[in-house]
Amino acid sequence: SHSSHEDNRRNMQTARLCFYADFMRCQPLNFKGTEGVVDLTRWIEKMESVFQISGCAIENQVKFATYTLLDAALTWWNSQIRYFGPDAYSMTWEVLKKKMTDKYCPQGEIKKLEIVLWNLKVKENNVSAYAERFQELILTCTKFVADEAEKIDKYISELPDNIYESMKASKPKTLDETIELANDLMDQKL
Repeated sequence: SHSSHEDNRRNMQTARLCFYADFMRCQPLNFKGTEGVVDLTRWIEKMESVFQISGCAIENQVKFATYTLLDAALTWWNSQIRYFGPDAYSMTWEVLKKKMTDKYCPQGEIKKLEIVLWNLKVKENNVSAYAERFQELILTCTKFVADEAEKIDKYISELPDNIYESMKASKPKTLDETIELANDLMDQKL
C-alpha cells in the first residue's frame, strides 16, 4: 500500500499557481490605445499566449492583462472601474476583448484595412515584405479571409507571374506552408 501511494503522488499533475511575477516573466506587450487595430490584435494574441505559458488562472486574466495598459488605454480602463466598480475585474477575458475591440477597432478603420488587403501586391519581387504585411492584415480582416483556404488563395493571387503557376500547382495546405514555398521559389528565381 505504501508504494501505490508513492506512485499516485508521483503521477499526479501538480498545478502550480501563476503569480503576477510569473505572468510578467513571459513579457506581455503593453497597449496604449493609440496604436490601431493591428497592434491591438497583436496585444490580444500575445496576451493569450502569455496566459497559456504562465498558466494564468482564468480569474486573474483580466486583472493581469489590464495591468499592461498604458496612457489612453489605461484611462479607458479606469473609466470602466469607475463605472463597474471592483466588478470590472470579474469580467471574463472574452468580454474585455470585445469591449477593447469595440473601443479601439472602429469599423471604418477595419474597412480601410480590408481595402489595403484587397489591393496588396508584391513590390519589386519582395515576397517576404508582402508576407509580413499580409499576415498583419489578416489578423484584422477576419471576415474578408475567413478560413485557411481563402487566406491561401488570396495570398497566391497577388504573387509575381514568375512563381504564380508553380504556387497554384503545388496546392499548399496551410498559409505558413504557402509563405515558405513562395519564399523558396523566389530565392530560386532571383
